[in-house]
Amino acid sequence: MIKQNICLLFTLTVFLTSAYAQKTVNQYDKDGLRHGLWTKNYHNTKEKRYEGVFKHGKEIDSFKFYTLSGGKSVLSAIKVFNESDSIADVTFLASTKKVISEGKMNGKRFIGPWIFYHKNSSKKMIEEHYNEAGLLHGERFVYFKNGLVAEQAHYKNGKLDGESKWFSEDGILLRQNHYKEGELEGKTINYDALGNKTSEGQYNNSQKKGIWMYYKDGKLIKEINHTTQEVISHKE
Repeated sequence: MIKQNICLLFTLTVFLTSAYAQKTVNQYDKDGLRHGLWTKNYHNTKEKRYEGVFKHGKEIDSFKFYTLSGGKSVLSAIKVFNESDSIADVTFLASTKKVISEGKMNGKRFIGPWIFYHKNSSKKMIEEHYNEAGLLHGERFVYFKNGLVAEQAHYKNGKLDGESKWFSEDGILLRQNHYKEGELEGKTINYDALGNKTSEGQYNNSQKKGIWMYYKDGKLIKEINHTTQEVISHKE
Protein backbone atom coordinates (compact mmCIF):
# COMPACT_ATOMS: atom_id res chain seq x y z
CA MET A 1 0.00 0.00 0.00
CA ILE A 2 2.80 2.37 0.94
CA LYS A 3 4.62 1.43 -2.27
CA GLN A 4 1.50 2.18 -4.32
CA ASN A 5 1.07 5.55 -2.59
CA ILE A 6 4.70 6.44 -3.33
CA CYS A 7 4.25 5.53 -6.99
CA LEU A 8 1.03 7.55 -7.16
CA LEU A 9 2.73 10.55 -5.53
CA PHE A 10 5.66 10.31 -7.93
CA THR A 11 3.35 10.13 -10.96
CA LEU A 12 1.36 13.11 -9.71
CA THR A 13 4.53 15.11 -9.10
CA VAL A 14 5.80 14.44 -12.63
CA PHE A 15 2.42 15.36 -14.07
CA LEU A 16 2.17 18.61 -12.12
CA THR A 17 5.77 19.54 -12.91
CA SER A 18 5.21 18.90 -16.60
CA ALA A 19 1.93 20.82 -16.58
CA TYR A 20 3.56 23.73 -14.77
CA ALA A 21 6.47 23.76 -17.22
CA GLN A 22 4.07 23.85 -20.14
CA LYS A 23 2.13 26.64 -18.49
CA THR A 24 5.21 28.82 -18.05
CA VAL A 25 6.29 28.60 -21.71
CA ASN A 26 4.78 30.69 -24.53
CA GLN A 27 2.64 32.81 -22.22
CA TYR A 28 1.11 36.27 -22.65
CA ASP A 29 0.72 39.08 -20.13
CA LYS A 30 -2.62 40.75 -19.38
CA ASP A 31 -2.15 43.02 -22.41
CA GLY A 32 -1.69 40.10 -24.77
CA LEU A 33 2.05 40.60 -25.10
CA ARG A 34 4.53 37.73 -25.05
CA HIS A 35 6.00 37.39 -21.59
CA GLY A 36 8.50 34.96 -20.12
CA LEU A 37 10.19 32.05 -21.85
CA TRP A 38 9.14 31.45 -25.44
CA THR A 39 10.15 28.66 -27.76
CA LYS A 40 9.02 27.72 -31.25
CA ASN A 41 9.60 24.62 -33.35
CA TYR A 42 9.82 24.25 -37.10
CA HIS A 43 6.42 23.49 -38.64
CA ASN A 44 5.20 19.95 -38.00
CA THR A 45 8.44 18.97 -36.26
CA LYS A 46 9.84 18.76 -32.76
CA GLU A 47 12.96 20.60 -33.90
CA LYS A 48 13.51 23.94 -32.25
CA ARG A 49 13.49 27.15 -34.32
CA TYR A 50 14.20 29.64 -31.55
CA GLU A 51 14.05 30.14 -27.80
CA GLY A 52 14.34 33.22 -25.62
CA VAL A 53 12.74 35.41 -22.99
CA PHE A 54 10.28 38.25 -23.52
CA LYS A 55 9.37 40.94 -21.04
CA HIS A 56 5.96 42.36 -21.88
CA GLY A 57 6.55 41.91 -25.62
CA LYS A 58 10.20 42.97 -25.62
CA GLU A 59 13.07 40.52 -26.22
CA ILE A 60 15.58 40.50 -23.35
CA ASP A 61 18.75 38.57 -22.60
CA SER A 62 19.92 35.79 -24.93
CA PHE A 63 17.89 34.40 -27.82
CA LYS A 64 19.06 31.29 -29.61
CA PHE A 65 18.13 30.64 -33.25
CA TYR A 66 18.44 27.32 -35.04
CA THR A 67 18.58 26.07 -38.62
CA LEU A 68 17.61 22.60 -39.81
CA SER A 69 20.52 20.41 -40.86
CA GLY A 70 19.81 16.82 -41.72
CA GLY A 71 16.40 17.20 -40.12
CA LYS A 72 17.91 18.31 -36.81
CA SER A 73 18.07 21.74 -35.19
CA VAL A 74 21.54 23.25 -35.21
CA LEU A 75 22.39 26.44 -33.33
CA SER A 76 23.08 29.13 -35.95
CA ALA A 77 22.83 32.47 -34.15
CA ILE A 78 22.78 34.03 -30.69
CA LYS A 79 21.31 37.47 -30.12
CA VAL A 80 21.72 39.22 -26.78
CA PHE A 81 19.10 41.93 -26.20
CA ASN A 82 18.72 44.55 -23.49
CA GLU A 83 15.55 46.20 -22.24
CA SER A 84 16.29 49.76 -23.34
CA ASP A 85 16.27 49.45 -27.16
CA SER A 86 15.98 47.05 -30.08
CA ILE A 87 19.73 46.66 -30.59
CA ALA A 88 21.28 43.22 -30.04
CA ASP A 89 24.79 41.83 -29.93
CA VAL A 90 24.76 39.08 -32.54
CA THR A 91 26.96 36.07 -33.22
CA PHE A 92 26.44 33.84 -36.25
CA LEU A 93 27.72 30.28 -35.97
CA ALA A 94 28.63 27.43 -38.28
CA SER A 95 27.27 23.93 -37.63
CA THR A 96 30.62 23.20 -35.96
CA LYS A 97 29.85 26.03 -33.47
CA LYS A 98 32.67 28.09 -34.97
CA VAL A 99 31.96 31.83 -35.09
CA ILE A 100 31.25 33.01 -38.65
CA SER A 101 30.66 36.68 -37.90
CA GLU A 102 29.77 39.01 -35.06
CA GLY A 103 28.49 42.53 -34.55
CA LYS A 104 25.31 44.43 -33.71
CA MET A 105 21.87 44.43 -35.29
CA ASN A 106 18.89 46.71 -34.99
CA GLY A 107 15.99 44.53 -36.06
CA LYS A 108 17.16 42.98 -39.33
CA ARG A 109 19.73 45.71 -40.03
CA PHE A 110 23.45 45.37 -39.43
CA ILE A 111 24.78 48.42 -37.58
CA GLY A 112 28.19 49.50 -36.31
CA PRO A 113 31.35 47.42 -36.76
CA TRP A 114 31.12 43.82 -38.00
CA ILE A 115 33.81 41.17 -38.25
CA PHE A 116 33.69 38.10 -40.50
CA TYR A 117 36.11 35.20 -40.14
CA HIS A 118 37.81 32.87 -42.60
CA LYS A 119 36.28 29.40 -42.96
CA ASN A 120 37.61 26.94 -40.40
CA SER A 121 39.76 29.66 -38.89
CA SER A 122 39.62 32.30 -36.18
CA LYS A 123 41.47 34.78 -38.42
CA LYS A 124 39.61 37.86 -39.60
CA MET A 125 38.48 37.87 -43.21
CA ILE A 126 36.48 41.13 -43.35
CA GLU A 127 36.11 44.20 -41.17
CA GLU A 128 33.36 46.63 -42.07
CA HIS A 129 31.08 49.26 -40.57
CA TYR A 130 27.37 49.95 -41.07
CA ASN A 131 25.44 53.14 -40.38
CA GLU A 132 22.10 53.36 -38.59
CA ALA A 133 20.29 52.69 -41.88
CA GLY A 134 22.13 49.37 -42.23
CA LEU A 135 24.32 50.58 -45.10
CA LEU A 136 28.07 50.14 -45.42
CA HIS A 137 29.72 53.33 -44.24
CA GLY A 138 33.40 54.05 -43.58
CA GLU A 139 36.46 51.86 -44.07
CA ARG A 140 36.15 48.24 -45.16
CA PHE A 141 39.04 45.78 -45.08
CA VAL A 142 39.38 42.30 -46.57
CA TYR A 143 42.25 40.13 -45.32
CA PHE A 144 44.13 37.14 -46.65
CA LYS A 145 44.54 34.21 -44.27
CA ASN A 146 48.12 35.34 -43.67
CA GLY A 147 46.74 38.52 -42.10
CA LEU A 148 47.78 40.91 -44.87
CA VAL A 149 45.25 43.28 -46.40
CA ALA A 150 43.72 42.09 -49.70
CA GLU A 151 41.34 45.02 -50.20
CA GLN A 152 40.90 48.40 -48.58
CA ALA A 153 37.99 50.61 -49.53
CA HIS A 154 35.84 53.43 -48.23
CA TYR A 155 32.03 53.46 -48.33
CA LYS A 156 29.46 56.19 -47.90
CA ASN A 157 25.80 55.28 -47.42
CA GLY A 158 26.25 51.87 -49.01
CA LYS A 159 28.31 52.99 -52.01
CA LEU A 160 32.03 53.01 -52.71
CA ASP A 161 33.24 56.54 -52.13
CA GLY A 162 36.87 57.58 -51.82
CA GLU A 163 40.14 55.71 -52.31
CA SER A 164 40.25 51.93 -52.81
CA LYS A 165 43.29 49.66 -52.95
CA TRP A 166 43.89 46.02 -53.87
CA PHE A 167 46.94 44.01 -52.84
CA SER A 168 48.54 40.67 -53.65
CA GLU A 169 48.97 37.98 -51.01
CA ASP A 170 52.57 39.16 -50.73
CA GLY A 171 51.47 42.68 -49.86
CA ILE A 172 52.20 44.21 -53.28
CA LEU A 173 49.87 46.99 -54.37
CA LEU A 174 47.99 45.88 -57.51
CA ARG A 175 45.50 48.69 -58.01
CA GLN A 176 44.48 51.99 -56.52
CA ASN A 177 41.58 54.09 -57.64
CA HIS A 178 38.87 56.46 -56.46
CA TYR A 179 35.11 56.20 -56.36
CA LYS A 180 32.36 58.75 -56.02
CA GLU A 181 28.88 57.53 -55.09
CA GLY A 182 29.63 54.06 -56.43
CA GLU A 183 31.23 55.14 -59.71
CA LEU A 184 34.90 55.19 -60.65
CA GLU A 185 36.00 58.81 -60.57
CA GLY A 186 39.49 60.31 -60.79
CA LYS A 187 42.89 58.70 -61.13
CA THR A 188 43.47 54.95 -61.31
CA ILE A 189 46.84 53.18 -61.29
CA ASN A 190 47.28 49.48 -62.03
CA TYR A 191 50.35 47.37 -61.20
CA ASP A 192 51.60 43.89 -62.02
CA ALA A 193 52.49 41.16 -59.50
CA LEU A 194 56.01 42.58 -59.18
CA GLY A 195 54.77 46.05 -58.36
CA ASN A 196 55.53 47.55 -61.79
CA LYS A 197 53.05 50.08 -63.09
CA THR A 198 50.97 48.72 -66.01
CA SER A 199 48.56 51.58 -66.66
CA GLU A 200 47.31 54.88 -65.27
CA GLY A 201 44.67 57.40 -66.19
CA GLN A 202 41.44 59.08 -65.24
CA TYR A 203 37.88 57.81 -64.91
CA ASN A 204 34.75 59.87 -65.17
CA ASN A 205 31.50 58.20 -64.17
CA SER A 206 33.20 54.78 -64.55
CA GLN A 207 34.36 55.59 -68.11
CA LYS A 208 38.00 55.99 -69.11
CA LYS A 209 38.60 59.61 -70.07
CA GLY A 210 41.54 61.67 -71.23
CA ILE A 211 45.05 60.36 -71.80
CA TRP A 212 45.89 56.94 -70.41
CA MET A 213 49.45 55.66 -70.25
CA TYR A 214 50.31 51.98 -70.57
CA TYR A 215 53.54 50.33 -69.44
CA LYS A 216 55.43 47.09 -69.92
CA ASP A 217 58.17 46.06 -67.51
CA GLY A 218 57.93 49.53 -66.04
CA LYS A 219 58.48 51.32 -69.39
CA LEU A 220 55.92 53.48 -71.17
CA ILE A 221 54.82 51.76 -74.38
CA LYS A 222 51.52 53.41 -75.31
CA GLU A 223 49.40 56.51 -74.77
CA ILE A 224 45.74 56.63 -75.67
CA ASN A 225 43.28 59.48 -75.43
CA HIS A 226 40.20 57.59 -74.29
CA THR A 227 37.95 60.61 -74.76
CA THR A 228 38.59 60.56 -78.54
CA GLN A 229 39.94 56.96 -78.73
CA GLU A 230 43.05 58.35 -80.43
CA VAL A 231 46.37 56.52 -80.06
CA ILE A 232 48.87 59.25 -79.26
CA SER A 233 52.00 57.13 -79.15
CA HIS A 234 52.91 53.46 -79.48
CA LYS A 235 56.46 52.29 -78.81
CA GLU A 236 55.95 48.53 -78.68
